[in-house]
Amino acid sequence: MSPTQKHDGFELGDELTFVEGKGGLPFIKVDNDYAQALISIYGGQVLSFKSKPADNDLLFLSEKATYESGKAIKGGIPICWPWFGQDPEKKGRPAHGFARNSMWQLVKTTSNKAALNKTGTTQIVLALKDSEATKKLWPHSFKLSLTITIGKTLKLTLKTTNRSKQAFSITQALHTYFAVKDITKTRLAGLENAQYIDTTKEGYPLLTQQGEITFKQEVDRIYTQGSDVSLLDDDKQCVRIKPKASKTTVVWNPWSEISKNSGDLDDNAYQQFVCIETANAWDDIIEVLPNESFELGVEYF
Repeated sequence: MSPTQKHDGFELGDELTFVEGKGGLPFIKVDNDYAQALISIYGGQVLSFKSKPADNDLLFLSEKATYESGKAIKGGIPICWPWFGQDPEKKGRPAHGFARNSMWQLVKTTSNKAALNKTGTTQIVLALKDSEATKKLWPHSFKLSLTITIGKTLKLTLKTTNRSKQAFSITQALHTYFAVKDITKTRLAGLENAQYIDTTKEGYPLLTQQGEITFKQEVDRIYTQGSDVSLLDDDKQCVRIKPKASKTTVVWNPWSEISKNSGDLDDNAYQQFVCIETANAWDDIIEVLPNESFELGVEYF
C-alpha cells in the first residue's frame, strides 16, 4: 500500500488531495479559494503556503532538505516538542525533541466553503501519540494534536494533552522558516525594547533590543516576550505574526559559516530565510497536569 492510499476517505475533491512526496513520504496538497499549501504528514510539517492571487511562498524550504525517516526536514514549520533546543537532560536525545522526526496520524479534514458564508478555509488535524519508540526518549503518555487552518491566513494550533498519572513539563516551538528576498534588507518590528538572551555570545547575556531587529550577522536570540510582530522588507511587503499562549519569541538566522557547514542548506541559503518562532522556551516552561491540556498557537496574515 502506498503512503497516499492509507488516507483514502480524507480527500476533499480537488480541494485536498494526497501525493507521494520526496523520499516516498505522504504529503497533503490543499488548493482552496484563498490559498495553496503543502503539508508533510511525516513531522506534522507545513512545507508551503501561497496566498491567492499572489504566487510567492510564505515559507522557505531548503533545496537540500532531507526526506528520510529519523531526519528533520529543513524548512517550512517544523514542530519542536517536547523540548526546544538541545536535550535538557543531556542524555544524547535529538535536538528539538522527536515530533519533527516522527510519522503523525491524520485525524480529520474539513472544508468550509466561502460560498456557504463560512470562512472559506480548509482544516487538517494531525496527531502524535506515545509509543514504545517515544517512551524510550521520553517516558510520558501523551497526545499531541496539530490543527492547521488554511484560508486567507495560515493558522496553527498545537495541543498537548497529558495522559499520564503525573504532571510533566514541556518546552516547544513552531519553528517557522519565512522566505525573504534579501536577509540584509529584512526587518522585524514589534520587539523594540524587549529583553532577549543572545545565544551567540559566551554566557548567554540578557540584552535589550534597540529599535527594529535587522540582520547583518548570525542572529540566535530568545526574546522573553510573545508579542505580535511584523516581518518587513524594502519592497514594503509585510507578514504579520500573531502568537497565542507564548511568552517567548525565537529569532534565528545562521549566516554564512553555519549555512556552509550545514549538509541540508545551500551555502547562500541564509540570505533567503529568517526563522521567527512562536515558542515556550528558556524560562517559559509549561507544566501540564494529568488529563489536562495546553495549546500553543500562531496565525500568519
